[in-house]
Amino acid sequence: MRGFSSGVLSCLERERLEEELSEARNRGRNIMRLRHLTHPERMVLEEREQAAQTRLRDHDAEHGCQR
Repeated sequence: MRGFSSGVLSCLERERLEEELSEARNRGRNIMRLRHLTHPERMVLEEREQAAQTRLRDHDAEHGCQR
């Protein structure tokens, strides 16, 4: 039963990480629709998205629960 519960937790964590990545992408798109971004602002948004992608990729590598 222990393996099952840890599998469920990792899948829930993956869902959370997917949502985090989606929010990072959507935030950047929505802000760019409203106004022109400065280079530093664009860099911050890109870094947030890249960090979310890295966390998701690391999770997949560690737990192997990718879809």
